[in-house]
Amino acid sequence: MNKKLAAALSGGAVLVLTLSGCSDDSDDKVNDWAKKVCDQVQPQLQKIANANASIQQQTADNSKPADVQETDSAAFHQISQAYKALGSAVESAGPPPVDDGETTQKEAVKELNASSTAYAKLQKKVDALETKDQAKFADGLKGIADELNKISTNGDQALNKLQSGEVGSAMAKQEGCQKPTASASPSTGSSDDSEPSKEASPSVSPSKKS
Repeated sequence: MNKKLAAALSGGAVLVLTLSGCSDDSDDKVNDWAKKVCDQVQPQLQKIANANASIQQQTADNSKPADVQETDSAAFHQISQAYKALGSAVESAGPPPVDDGETTQKEAVKELNASSTAYAKLQKKVDALETKDQAKFADGLKGIADELNKISTNGDQALNKLQSGEVGSAMAKQEGCQKPTASASPSTGSSDDSEPSKEASPSVSPSKKS
C-alpha cells in the first residue's frame, strides 16, 4: 500500500544536497562558509533520513491504513521541519564568498523553504485520507506519491547552483554534509530501536571528480 510512496522517497524526493567535489583548491573563506552551513545541516539530514526510513518500514501489504497514515503524517512533518531548518542554516551563514554568492544564497533559501511548505501540505493531505476504505486510502496514497515525485524533480536549480563550483567542492569536504544513516522512526520517538536503512538515507553524496 505504501510502496509507491516509499519508492518515490528512495527515488530522490528528499535528496537535499548532491555534491560533486572537484578539487581542494577552495580558499579559507569558502571553507569556513561551508563548515558553518554543514555543521547545521547534518542534524536535519539525519531527521530526513529517519523519516524516510519510517515510511520504508511501513510498506507491508497488510499494513493498516490508520498505521500508515500516522507514520506518513509524522514523517512528512519531520521532513518539512528539517527543510525549514536547512533554509535557516543557509540564510544564517550569509552569502558564500564567491561571485553572485548573495543571489545564489537567496535562491537556495527560497527553494528550501518552498520544499518545507510542500511537505507540510502533503502532511495535511495524508491526514485527510479516508482510512476506513482501504481502496480509497491506497488511491489517495498514489496521488501523494505522484506529488512527491514532482517535489523531487521541480525547482532544484538554485540548490544545484549552490552546490557547484568552489562552494560545492568545499561543502563536499565537510563531515556535516555527508550522507547519514537512518536510525529512527518519527512515529515512535525512538532514536535507537530501528534498523538502519541504506535506501532511506537521503542526502549529500559527494563524488570526487578530477
